[in-house]
Amino acid sequence: MWFIQPKKDYTAEMPWERLDEPERMCWQIRVRDYNVKAANFIFICIVAVSACASLGFGVYDYIFKGQDVFLFIGLGVFFFITPFFMGMTHQTSIIVYRLTDGGYEKISWKPQIDSVKPVLKWTAIVSGVAVFIGALYQPAILMGMVGPAGMGLMALGMGSSKGYQKLVRDDQHENFDWEEVEEIAYWDKRRLIGLKMSYISDEGQPYSIYQKIYCTQGKPEECLKLVRDKAPSVEYVERKLTVYESFAT
Repeated sequence: MWFIQPKKDYTAEMPWERLDEPERMCWQIRVRDYNVKAANFIFICIVAVSACASLGFGVYDYIFKGQDVFLFIGLGVFFFITPFFMGMTHQTSIIVYRLTDGGYEKISWKPQIDSVKPVLKWTAIVSGVAVFIGALYQPAILMGMVGPAGMGLMALGMGSSKGYQKLVRDDQHENFDWEEVEEIAYWDKRRLIGLKMSYISDEGQPYSIYQKIYCTQGKPEECLKLVRDKAPSVEYVERKLTVYESFAT
């Protein structure tokens, strides 16, 4: 989940390809490497639907029948599963950068899968027990067992599928030369350096995107100076960048 993640320095363990080049800068950062506003909007929508689903039955019984047991069960389930939803929309990536005189390398991955499996497992157990207790008062609430059972199956699937784990971790290793840079853009709000590079699509069409370098707090000026020194002939601009998972525009 977004709040249960390992805290470790990985810089020395990375399989760098430029080890023959002297290191100029190297750092590790944890960042939400995507469009944050869009993710926040999706999270609000999911929480709203979840609140209606988990609290609707309890609110109805509390207002029209004077029973509050289902309301408390619904509140418990809602607050328990909300961090799980946040783990889907507020995922962070661990990114390790190494800058040399010839270029830079970036190794990144999402560590959430390591903590999602046990959280899903215990979510299924706890919510299943809550639904069972509620069913003692109202048998119709057994319909709610579908949710805990689904979470249990999800946990089982993630625990046994290496392909799914690799997909969710989104491991990436990028290696670029400074000569490939056509423009340097800097977005101060996210301490993000964008390096514009051009490519040819599979259809043979040219296109340009920005490769991303996130600076650590307190060192953006130092990192930006090094990048500009290594690509002194290209244009430098300061502006907002639209961030996607693999690139920026």
